[in-house]
Amino acid sequence: MERSDEEAIWIRQSQAGDPLAFEALVRCYQRMIHALTFRMTGSMSDAEDLSQEIFIQAYRRIRSFRGDAKFSSWLYRIGINTCLNWKKRKQRREQLHDEFAQQDTSPGNVDEITTKVQAALLQLSDKQRAAIILTVYEEMNHAEAARALGCSETTVSWRVHMARKKLRGWLRCD
Repeated sequence: MERSDEEAIWIRQSQAGDPLAFEALVRCYQRMIHALTFRMTGSMSDAEDLSQEIFIQAYRRIRSFRGDAKFSSWLYRIGINTCLNWKKRKQRREQLHDEFAQQDTSPGNVDEITTKVQAALLQLSDKQRAAIILTVYEEMNHAEAARALGCSETTVSWRVHMARKKLRGWLRCD
């Protein structure tokens, strides 16, 4: 049985109220969602909290999944919206920058670059950051990212273009 067939069974069983089937979906997508939340927040503890919140929301909404898009796109959309709402509620942009400044980084070039890139990502608007994370880090095409973000492909393309332009300037890349 292929993963997509197995996934479809887990989805149907979850929609029927089977918590073990939903647990299988969580195991399948846990890393994906945690990576998303970490990239959106820059904080391991906030990422863990948001990951749990996203799966709780997905469990509550599983009956609304119609299968028009891939389950991962549906889950990404819940994830992105949860992260954006968290950002609005908390207004923590300055605190996140301070946390990054205080983190102990080794003198290695890779660690320094990673820290600079993460700090630059956090300077982007929430919507531009989400577009970059989905297209670059999660390797979605613009159509998939548009479905996950609930906007048009053109909007995703524009957000990615503007985000890359800003990142190049901030990171002084050519």
